[in-house]
Amino acid sequence: MAMLHIVNKSPFERVAFDSCLAHAQAGDAILMIEDAVVGAVDGSRFAGKLKAAMADKTVYVLGSDLAARGLEGKAMEGVAVVDYAGFVDLTANNERTQSWL
Repeated sequence: MAMLHIVNKSPFERVAFDSCLAHAQAGDAILMIEDAVVGAVDGSRFAGKLKAAMADKTVYVLGSDLAARGLEGKAMEGVAVVDYAGFVDLTANNERTQSWL
């Protein structure tokens, strides 16, 4: 049973993303929105954790939130950029959703 994990807090300011990674299971999807998108930038100190998670989870980032923070086109390789329609698709295509605050 796949779950969509939605994270909206920066991994550099809160522990929500670390908690998400600790609880997400193989086959789950992780969507980074709002301030969480800064963790998807290649070369950040969080990049290693995110790359390790991508071994058995799919990671997405909301493109409009990247753009709003001046990070458009800077998401690390392997992170899928989605729009709001993609966000909706992710919620519809996963049996459960967990928001990490």
